[in-house]
Amino acid sequence: MAYQEKQEGESFDSLLRKFKRGVKREGILPSVREKEFFEKPSEKRKKEKKSAKQRTRSQQRADELF
Repeated sequence: MAYQEKQEGESFDSLLRKFKRGVKREGILPSVREKEFFEKPSEKRKKEKKSAKQRTRSQQRADELF
C-alpha cells in the first residue's frame, strides 16, 4: 500500500505527487480497475485466450522480420 508521511514544511501538492508516484510504482491502479466489476470465469478464459493469440501473432511477426 502506498503510504506517505508529511515532512515538516512540505506542501500538499508535493505530498500528493509522491503518493501518486508510489501508487503507480506499486501497480495498484490497474489491479483496482481489474477488480472493479465481477468477471465470469468464462470471460476470463476468453480474455486470456485472446491475449495469448495476440502474443503469438506479434512473436511470429517479429520472427519474420529477423
